[in-house]
Amino acid sequence: MLRLVAGGARVHWAVFSGDERRGEEASRSARLFLGRNHAKQLSLHEFRDGFFPAEFGEVKDACEELASRIQPDLVFTHARSDRHQDHRILSDLAWNTFRDQVVLEYEIPKWDGDLGQPNCYVPLSAATARRKVRALMQVFATQRSKGWFDEETFLGLMRLRGVECRAASRYAEAFMSRKTTLEF
Repeated sequence: MLRLVAGGARVHWAVFSGDERRGEEASRSARLFLGRNHAKQLSLHEFRDGFFPAEFGEVKDACEELASRIQPDLVFTHARSDRHQDHRILSDLAWNTFRDQVVLEYEIPKWDGDLGQPNCYVPLSAATARRKVRALMQVFATQRSKGWFDEETFLGLMRLRGVECRAASRYAEAFMSRKTTLEF
């Protein structure tokens, strides 16, 4: 995301669950990652964490409403293999809603042990990797109590993904891409 923003990408940041505190985190993270003067939009929804299966129709309606307003070239969403039920639903809805876009699924390290085998890598400079981790630590106070949420976890995962793609910079982010269209 940091490299896309640095290249001038326009970003629509959508968050689907959270109370007022999580909404404030989402706003802060968007500002931090995207910059104050960057072309951006933020959509905040307050669906209850852990209840997306029960609120499926309303969540799908929110996705469809978003798609009626934006036509992205690239969509980032949770990995389909993510064990968190809300994340899986958002992944499925992203694929269902944005059928003509490139969709990249990101991974979230956590106790579930659900990291997959990514097939799309983006090498990052060490400075960018550290900037990302500093931003995560700075913004997401609600996650700090989780044992997996620390600098070593995020830098370690980016280092491992850097090994997998032989990144000259040693660090990379990785995504799952189930469908990719290349035009030459």
